[in-house]
Amino acid sequence: MMKFLKSSAIIFAAAMALSSCNDYLDVTPPSSVSPEMYFTTADQLGYYTLNYYCNYSAWDANGVGGQFPSHADYTSFIHDDGPTDNEGAISNIFYEGQDYKVGQSGGLWNFDRINDLNWFIRTVRPKVEANQIDGSETAVKHYFGEAYFLRAQEYFFRLRKLGDFPIITASLPDDRDVLIAASRRAPRNKVARFIIADLDSAATLLSDGSGIGGRARITRDVALLLKARVALYEATWEKYFAGTPFVPDASAGWAGAKKDYNADFTYDNASEVAYFLDQALAASKEVADNHPNLTPNNKQEIGVTNAASANPYYDMFASVDVTDYDEVLMYRAADRVKAGAHSLNQYMRAGQPRGYTQEFANAFLMDNGLPIYAPNSGYAGDDFVTDTKKNRDWRWKLFMKAPGEYPYIDATDRMGLGSKFNVPDVRGGSFKYATTTGYKKGKCMTKETKYTSTGTDETASVVFRAAEAYLIYMEAAWEKYGDNLNTDAWKYWQALRTRAGIEGDIQQTIAATDLDKEEYYTHDLALYSAGKRINSKVLYNIRRERRCELMSEGFRLDDLYRWRSLDQLKGGKFFLHGAKIFGPMLKSYPKNRLKYDQAKESDNNVSSPSDVEGGLNGSAEYLSLWRITSENQYYNAGMTWHIAHYLSPIAVDHFLISSADGVDIATSPIYQNPYWDIVNGTAAQQ
Repeated sequence: MMKFLKSSAIIFAAAMALSSCNDYLDVTPPSSVSPEMYFTTADQLGYYTLNYYCNYSAWDANGVGGQFPSHADYTSFIHDDGPTDNEGAISNIFYEGQDYKVGQSGGLWNFDRINDLNWFIRTVRPKVEANQIDGSETAVKHYFGEAYFLRAQEYFFRLRKLGDFPIITASLPDDRDVLIAASRRAPRNKVARFIIADLDSAATLLSDGSGIGGRARITRDVALLLKARVALYEATWEKYFAGTPFVPDASAGWAGAKKDYNADFTYDNASEVAYFLDQALAASKEVADNHPNLTPNNKQEIGVTNAASANPYYDMFASVDVTDYDEVLMYRAADRVKAGAHSLNQYMRAGQPRGYTQEFANAFLMDNGLPIYAPNSGYAGDDFVTDTKKNRDWRWKLFMKAPGEYPYIDATDRMGLGSKFNVPDVRGGSFKYATTTGYKKGKCMTKETKYTSTGTDETASVVFRAAEAYLIYMEAAWEKYGDNLNTDAWKYWQALRTRAGIEGDIQQTIAATDLDKEEYYTHDLALYSAGKRINSKVLYNIRRERRCELMSEGFRLDDLYRWRSLDQLKGGKFFLHGAKIFGPMLKSYPKNRLKYDQAKESDNNVSSPSDVEGGLNGSAEYLSLWRITSENQYYNAGMTWHIAHYLSPIAVDHFLISSADGVDIATSPIYQNPYWDIVNGTAAQQ
């Protein structure tokens, strides 16, 4: 397979020399392989594009790759919803100190895969148009269409992380001035429109995958779903960040307005939001209508006994073969012999014992459609983890593993501690079935022990599924129509609720929703946008539906960003919590298993039962996740927020190498993201 140069004028590598223009942007592939000789068959096109989406390492939802959020690699699982109110993992994005800062080099400003895909598209397009590639027309177009999708996905990652970004599609000459000019950042709305155009091209070319890999490869529906995802992301970002430098509005202090190359650029926030909402509605509706039947939930509990049991909804995330699940639009298969296995279930069993927060637990509705606080809801309380499952939304019942449950059908061991297995092991570290919160994650957890050893996990990874299209349409419809949703939005919403085992009319849930009580019980960060609490109970319940349906799938942090739901954390002292371990559960714990108030604070493994300050609504009965030891830098600050953190900073060297003389950053066409400086080691200004 051909190997490309990886450095560019827009990609800075340490120790890069300014003397060679090849240090700026790779323009051509190596001469040892001729594209004229190589790209002559459909299979050759397919092998090339497959190379750019088969390697899932570091391609998680929030990491450095951003290609396909999935559970194929255990690092994806770790990063899924970790640094959010769903799981409460510590992250430096929520810290007051210097941990999150401007770097000297590196970062997310890079173009390596974009350049490779640009070269492929430029090289192959004339051959496709001239019918010069052997193979079926469907296969040729499909594999060519994958490249547009892959480039769109690369750009979407950078849109989410960096905002404004250079749009590069043409072959660039070996000329320093031209290459520096190519570093000009396009306004984010133009980047989003470019992504949508690429996905339109992909959707025109792609097939349903029949005969060429099926849903193990990118398909037309996947392109449409990503289009809807991008469009909703940008519509809501531009709406909730209106009037700030995070949108390309000169009157709001947008830094790009100071660059000469943007002198003729104009921006209309309302029209851009409307455009993206229309795109989201159209694309998501097509996908949803193509897949009108969600995977059923037969209301069979998993793990109550260790006998073989099946629930299609659970099994969709925990099976080796998911080809028969129509809801699954794309998946990644694993095979120990042919393609290699992964280690997800090893890390679910022990090693990275993440868990769900108490706040997240409180957000799930009862199966009668009422919030837990509503009169006659039937809520059994949270004295024991198992109690929280009684009469609840089946997503909580299926995908949260409780003490006493059998994790596997071929083993007799059970979750939890104590003589009756009725309390969770809340220690960190590599302990079997441990969970740092008390509410163990169970989505994508296999039912067979053979997949829990190092490198043996062959459970398929669901990458895209139709339920997301339902959620996108519902939210976009609210953003367009307000509380008076159209018929399709209500229809899709009802389908999701029915699958979740929630009875009763949606209006009953809306009427029973009390936003003050939601804040008290759930502390849901999505109750806020732009520092103000939302006042629509319909919108809140749409956001709740999305949160619960997509649990552990890596969407939560992006959602909180695009809704601008973190502003209210400025000033800190926001803590997240685990289960009520210091309530009635306490007497069931083995002696000395819970360590708190130790003479040496580093010996603590749980928070103190007297820690009212870090408690949930003043109750220290609940495990306070960031208050185990005051040696932890988050102990006093809790979660805090800097508005700059909505976007990542651009490293200093990118400004230097693109400047006129390699020294004066003011001459660089690049501008820094809002409230970040261009000084190595500096933290956010706001």
